[in-house]
Amino acid sequence: MAAPIYTVEDIQSALQALLPRGRVWPRDPDTVQADFWKAVAGTYKRNSDAAAALLTDVFPGTTEFLLPEWEETLGLPDPCVVSAQTIAQRVAAVVAKLAHSGGQSIEYFVTLANILGYPDSTITQYAPFRAGRSHCGDRLGGEDWFFVWTFDSPDLPVTYFRAGASTAGDPLYSLGGPELRCAIQRFAPAHTNVLFSGFV
Repeated sequence: MAAPIYTVEDIQSALQALLPRGRVWPRDPDTVQADFWKAVAGTYKRNSDAAAALLTDVFPGTTEFLLPEWEETLGLPDPCVVSAQTIAQRVAAVVAKLAHSGGQSIEYFVTLANILGYPDSTITQYAPFRAGRSHCGDRLGGEDWFFVWTFDSPDLPVTYFRAGASTAGDPLYSLGGPELRCAIQRFAPAHTNVLFSGFV
């Protein structure tokens, strides 16, 4: 059974029906008292709508009025977010935080990148060069390479050093996507070092 939906006029009529009878309590719609009760009915209408929407609003995927409470409970907005978010993005962040179970697999980090809007991302893992196991063309490196991996995304914006525009001390290239890099670094295993690449 659907929750009843009342109009302002319904509530105004109900309020006027509670008034005493007499000439000083007119029910005509063009009186000052009718305007007063219509204004009061607006508040009851908002409360009635909020109560009817409560069952929908308590679920994180459909929340609207309770979105600030969800965000406060979950510690949102995320410290990695540096720009203003739309309502839909804020709701998606609440759902993602509740569904987030963590992980250390390649699939987990690729899925995290997809949620943040960076599809087609890949991860490259490294290992030290070992005679008998490694092949010609494999990278050389010591045992520290066990703990290094590269996050590659063609969607990461890259700014290159440009002669005449850049100055001494500027990096040869820098990557955008601060939200993605912050999230990947925060959830990366503590014993690893993650590198970022804007091209694959």
